[in-house]
Amino acid sequence: MGAVVADDGPSGIKAPDGGWGWAVLFGCFIITGFSYAFPKAVSVFFKELIREFGIGYSDTAWISSILLAMLYGTGPLCSVCVNRFGCRPVMLVGGLFASMGMVIASFCTSIVQIYLTAGVITGLGLALNFQPSLIMLNRYFDKRRPLANGLSAAGSPVFLCALSPLGQILQHEYGWRGGFLILGGMLLNCCVCGALMRPLEPPKKAEATKEPAEKKVKKKLLDFSVFKDSGFVIYALAASIMVLGLFVPPVFVVSYAKDLGYQDTKAAFLLTILGFIDIFARPVCGMVAGLKWVRPRCVYLFSFAMIFNGFTDLMGSMSADYSGLVVFCIFFGISYGMVGALQFEVLMAIVGTQKFSSAIGLVLLAEAMAVLIGPPSAGK
Repeated sequence: MGAVVADDGPSGIKAPDGGWGWAVLFGCFIITGFSYAFPKAVSVFFKELIREFGIGYSDTAWISSILLAMLYGTGPLCSVCVNRFGCRPVMLVGGLFASMGMVIASFCTSIVQIYLTAGVITGLGLALNFQPSLIMLNRYFDKRRPLANGLSAAGSPVFLCALSPLGQILQHEYGWRGGFLILGGMLLNCCVCGALMRPLEPPKKAEATKEPAEKKVKKKLLDFSVFKDSGFVIYALAASIMVLGLFVPPVFVVSYAKDLGYQDTKAAFLLTILGFIDIFARPVCGMVAGLKWVRPRCVYLFSFAMIFNGFTDLMGSMSADYSGLVVFCIFFGISYGMVGALQFEVLMAIVGTQKFSSAIGLVLLAEAMAVLIGPPSAGK
């Protein structure tokens, strides 16, 4: 599994901005795809679950909410694990958890059991992969970091485009139980991505000179000093308010289209449209954010993205037919992609490399409650 090195951004190690970093970027792309797209793609199974267990849309929405809440709410736990054991071991264990949760869920006989397996266990597994992959990505890239964040964030829409129609096929061919079982097998690829996260090691000369000094420093498993930074506090509050409604449209747009009387395949195609637009929005936004004039003002671009996303939701609520939903998915995909590409770049710019592993865990925890109550509230 390789050497476990300190993950608190030791000084003297320059980000290579390439090399093995591209392999790390590929792994982060896969992990981001599973982490963000999976809770939305599971929504294609909601109709079958409603029919089998005699429940409502709000009840099924808890599956996606619990998945996202685990992804966000276990942030501090992931930070502690990463700072204690390193990124690679944590990700390998997380991949096993993610797969195990979906496999066990395929044998469940009640919706509560699905909450615990597909929601809690799989959500924990994805969380143990998602946060360490972002930390490693930001270790390997500095000058090209906005582009790297944009490309890795593109994993979410790519996987959304793939997993949504795949879920429809699996449901049609094997039912929701067979679909869950196959998706559980696919999640084992998270372990492969974890194996790619090779820790950055300092040069031998620098390592030799720093060894005595490092022994004297007691390593913090979770750094709460980030709360002294007013910029971090404002970011955490704004992001928590934003995610209260950010994931509602992707979770419910398919079910809403079905309620309007459109075919299942036609309804699922809306997620594909959203994801297709999102694929291009994230890398393009990452490239724009990396421009010399834009990068120091990246926070303003992020603020615009949040306002644009909220305005899109307000306009989308007036859609009453399929064409209106298509237009909504196009503009939502653009704004959603901008938010996804910029959120962690802005956080890194606020707190810096050394405190990023703790900051991201605390931010995700702050967002967890909003993520948990957002989709079920919309379902009601």
